[in-house]
Amino acid sequence: MYIQLNSQIICYERTGEVGTPVILIHGNSEDHHIFDPLVERLNKEHVVYAMDTRGHGESATPKEYHYGDMAKDVINLIKALDIEKPYLLGYSDGGIIALLVAMEASELLSGIICCGANLTPAGLHHRDIREMKRYYKKTNDPKTLMMLQEPDISPEDLKKIAVPAMIFAGEKDCVRQKESEKIASSIPNSVLKVLSGETHSSYIVQKDTLYPHIESFIR
Repeated sequence: MYIQLNSQIICYERTGEVGTPVILIHGNSEDHHIFDPLVERLNKEHVVYAMDTRGHGESATPKEYHYGDMAKDVINLIKALDIEKPYLLGYSDGGIIALLVAMEASELLSGIICCGANLTPAGLHHRDIREMKRYYKKTNDPKTLMMLQEPDISPEDLKKIAVPAMIFAGEKDCVRQKESEKIASSIPNSVLKVLSGETHSSYIVQKDTLYPHIESFIR
């Protein structure tokens, strides 16, 4: 399905008929299909909206990439489709977007599940920043440039989040564990789960590993 939100066309897939709505937001250079196994389980008891962020999947390509604009797209999607008090689940860039949405519009949400997010580029391990810089030098990819320059979220900003939050990170994540701890400690009602043996993506991409955690959180 496609929807025009101001000047931006966003592609999304809606499945499930009843239950608390859940919106899924993928990471950089991916699309909503990374969540397919998770959607198969979630949509039995929830109405699930899996969206492609701007410039990803089948959504329209913008002139520039900024996390703030992507967060506004999510807010506009919630309002345009009249989605009542959804939970947001965001992975990587999607986790950053979920934080920004909750900071700006907690009143629209029931809660957020934030996986592998960082507050600034410095929250990533040096080796991963070096790899991104090498990739950007080769490709001039604007989505990679966004990761090198953004986000810029402070712990004080996170205190604006007025809904429950569950923060996930892999034990071997590219996000520093101190960064995940900072996120969880700065949000008033949040819990951190560091998943043993997991990398940044291993518990998310084409996996339903989080399903029991999500159900427990929502209930």
